[in-house]
Amino acid sequence: MSATTVQGIDVSMPEDLASPRAKLVYLYLTANGSATADELRSALDVNKSTVLSITGTLRERGHLERRNGRYELV
Repeated sequence: MSATTVQGIDVSMPEDLASPRAKLVYLYLTANGSATADELRSALDVNKSTVLSITGTLRERGHLERRNGRYELV
């Protein structure tokens, strides 16, 4: 993981994230703590199927989990 500090937030980006959209979801969750698929869709201006694909990949790689309908970084 590579780490950078952005506005007081320590952003450690997993090295296995190549997709810019996956990185965007990861950074959004880093800054906001958790979000539903609809919140991610709206905030990042991507369609829901894209959000579900990205969150599925992040879950498979062990970076994300879903609790009570909300996605959170592990």
